[in-house]
Amino acid sequence: DKTMSLRKDLSEMHEWITQAEEEYLERDFEYKTPEELQRAVEELKRAKEEAMQKEVKVKLITDSVNNFIAKAPPAAHEALKKELDVLITSYQRLCSRLNGKCKTLEEVWACWRELLSYLDAESKWLNEIELKLKATENIQGGAEEISESLDSLERLMRHPEDNRNQIRELAQTLTDGGILDELINEKLEKFNTRWEELQQQAVRRQKSLEQSIQSAQETDKTLRLIQESLAVIDKQLTAYIADRVDAAQVPQEAQ
Repeated sequence: DKTMSLRKDLSEMHEWITQAEEEYLERDFEYKTPEELQRAVEELKRAKEEAMQKEVKVKLITDSVNNFIAKAPPAAHEALKKELDVLITSYQRLCSRLNGKCKTLEEVWACWRELLSYLDAESKWLNEIELKLKATENIQGGAEEISESLDSLERLMRHPEDNRNQIRELAQTLTDGGILDELINEKLEKFNTRWEELQQQAVRRQKSLEQSIQSAQETDKTLRLIQESLAVIDKQLTAYIADRVDAAQVPQEAQ
């Protein structure tokens, strides 16, 4: 009869809701790789869409029950009405929980992608430092040229800490939730080790360049004094020649 048919529809819908809850909401999920996380996001999106499509089915069941109640004797009302109310509450709760979990996982995925973008940006900066350190390894030239190299290195080292702070915070957010923790810890250890090594190399190179500048300046000063001294001697000797003074008369200058 009609009551049995309605109860069957209600039961089937309840079963679908229970199955969806067990499959997408009650299971413990572990995301150890980006592929697992991405699959989970896609699966949950599909589950959310499927649940939304069931809204038509729930509405049809609701209309059928209400139409039946309007015509059926009062004795049949209460049980069916209660079953319908339970179904509607369960369905709305399922949709709400699926939406919430889907939103959370999408935010987690976005967090992972953002972490990768910051790591990529910082790696490019570290590559620039590496190239600059190689370029200044055996630099030749005077004080001015060495000073220009030092200035360019120091400008490169005046890199804001913002990106590194973001990397730390995003990684903490993900690993606190047990998401991709092994992979993230491995990436962070590699990044931080390289960062520290290049920072130390850069500090040593800065000191080395400063010493080279000082040595070059001292050499320049010595050369300038020699040139000045030679200019004085040249002028004196030129005057002697003009006055026809020979070396025997001025042994010190001749020497």
